[in-house]
Amino acid sequence: MAKKRKPPSIKGSPRTFDPDFKGPVADRSCTDVLCCIIFILFIIGYILLGLMAWVHGDPRRVAYPTDSNGHFCGQKGTPNENKTILFYFNLFSCTSPSLLVNLQCPTTQICVSKCPEKFLTYMEMYFMYRTRENYWSYYSQFCKAASAKPVKAFTQLLLDDDCPTAIFPSRPFLQRCFPDFSTKNGLLTIGNKTTFNDGSGKTRNVVELRAAANGVNKILDARAIGMKVFEDYATTWYWILIGLTIAMLLSWMFVILLRVTAGFLFWVFILGVIGILAYGIWHCYQEYSKLQGKPNSHLSIYNIGIQTDISMYFQLKQTWFTFMIILAILEVIVIVMLIFLRDRIRVSIALLKEGSKAIGYIPSTLIYPVLTFIFLSICISYWAVTAVYLATSGTPIYKVIAPEGQCEHENKTCDPEIFNTTEIAKACPGAHCNFAFYGGKSLYHQYITTFQIVNLFIFLWLINFVIALGQCTLAGAFASYYWALKKPDDIPPHPLFTAFGRAIRYHTGSLAFGSLILATIQMVRLVLQYLDNRLKDAQSNISRFLQCCLKCCFWCLEHVVKFLNRHAYVMIAIYGQNFCRSARDAFNLLMRNVLKVAVMDRVTEFVLTLGKILVAGCIGILAFLLFTERIPMIVEGPTSLNYYWVPLLTVIIGSYLIAHGFFSVYAMCIDTIFICFLEDLERNDGSTARPYYMSQSLLKIMSKQSSQTKKQ
Repeated sequence: MAKKRKPPSIKGSPRTFDPDFKGPVADRSCTDVLCCIIFILFIIGYILLGLMAWVHGDPRRVAYPTDSNGHFCGQKGTPNENKTILFYFNLFSCTSPSLLVNLQCPTTQICVSKCPEKFLTYMEMYFMYRTRENYWSYYSQFCKAASAKPVKAFTQLLLDDDCPTAIFPSRPFLQRCFPDFSTKNGLLTIGNKTTFNDGSGKTRNVVELRAAANGVNKILDARAIGMKVFEDYATTWYWILIGLTIAMLLSWMFVILLRVTAGFLFWVFILGVIGILAYGIWHCYQEYSKLQGKPNSHLSIYNIGIQTDISMYFQLKQTWFTFMIILAILEVIVIVMLIFLRDRIRVSIALLKEGSKAIGYIPSTLIYPVLTFIFLSICISYWAVTAVYLATSGTPIYKVIAPEGQCEHENKTCDPEIFNTTEIAKACPGAHCNFAFYGGKSLYHQYITTFQIVNLFIFLWLINFVIALGQCTLAGAFASYYWALKKPDDIPPHPLFTAFGRAIRYHTGSLAFGSLILATIQMVRLVLQYLDNRLKDAQSNISRFLQCCLKCCFWCLEHVVKFLNRHAYVMIAIYGQNFCRSARDAFNLLMRNVLKVAVMDRVTEFVLTLGKILVAGCIGILAFLLFTERIPMIVEGPTSLNYYWVPLLTVIIGSYLIAHGFFSVYAMCIDTIFICFLEDLERNDGSTARPYYMSQSLLKIMSKQSSQTKKQ
């Protein structure tokens, strides 16, 4: 039986030589068992939470709007099956302060089959009905219950609230009737009118109606943009898919070419990024020059404020000047880094070549990001579905709502079936018993908010665990490559599958431990961000400063923990120890070789980042030329786009994420090889009895770099 490796004799000192060490330890046991048990219990509880939410929740409450009685609009098998749109009796009451408390507009809401298409008040209809009965047949479809004729006088109508006092031209949006606004000669109008009668004898302005409508739905202003964005996606979806496919092929091609032409491709990355940034600077200057002398182009972003029409910002000189300055700064940073890191580029190229060889011998590692994507998709989908079911759990809760907000019983729970006969209705004339939200008095319903927090926390834990599993698996596979004395003959069969099995079987607890620490930090960051958003207006300058410092500290802490976790997973993959000891050994190893770490980590990350930017930049330039119709002689792209930047940003971001998936494998490969290289230097001396496992080219360059560092 092979002997186990000897532990270091002194904390923080190099490991003692073990002649039997041939790579990742095969004889290992389960680590961090307690954390593994806790993790499994949390997963079981998470499944039970999802089942409980599935039993109590009703996603129809998200898909269908709800009227004042808590009935769904458009739900099959109900009287409202053909009434799919929610209609508000009096939108002007939606500016009431109670809207902020109840998150419901304090007016009667009913389900209708279509929205009104013309101006008409109840009084006008009441008098016209005597000559033409069709006026009532049209108006009655917007009342609670249809009757043969309008029998109630106006005063009685206000008390019973059976019909709206007035209707005006509307259109369905998000299954709700909203005013059909339009612009005529620069003025906001509705039905070609700027003022109209609200049915109670008051003359209202269109601006007032718009403010009331915004109180119901804050995204009403974005309706036109939303429709145009949807149209752009519908027009360019196949071009987007083509661009993302090219990005995948380009990333794959770069990874393959890095094996034989790492030095050449490095300079391609460098010159490519410099060229893309230079083109961006030139384009921004051209746009800036075109706006010279145009009216209103001299305005600043501060002058126009926050606009939903994003194209307005691109009509300002300040926007293009800002972009030009940012790109120029990035260009200078890249050039300066090249000048100061020119002597260390060879180290990065050597590691890239070694990483390319490892990936070439274990090509299955390039497929692993697909598995990670599937796991992440499952986690995200389960979290989203559980959150929706939790949010829609409970029974309808009705509350007293007074349009004027001057009722002492306002915001109290009520029963709509008997509300008109209660003392509250008599004490508060005009008050309504409207649907407010879904809830309940059971123990489950009282802890819905807590369950949502638990759902979010376990989601973060699972996401980080999936990423940790991928890092440990890839580290195990690449460590098998490095510690093979004769490559590729000594590489064990199916190294990726073997490393995945080891990580799951022995180190689930260690991976759960590391991901738990990271999830806790991320949860604290989310809580700080939530408090900052909720208390933004009430904070003093000192509290804002402290809040900003806290967020900055936890951001730094998160990135430090990510760095340490990644290297701890490499040690776990090699030696099979628990998380704390692996993290300690990785930290000590890095600190003993801090100069080498400074050389390798930043430069290699810089190179891979340039590769991602180059892939996204190349696809972005092609997409820009296509969507702006700059290359009609080569290929005719989509025409009549509302916002060309919508598909353009989609292609650029998607290409970057695809390149990140490929180059993340490369980054993990280089990190693993570097850790193994440091361990190799401490374990062996290059003699026949203790030969180095690294390649001769890597040994030569790293040794030379080390001697230069010592001289300096």
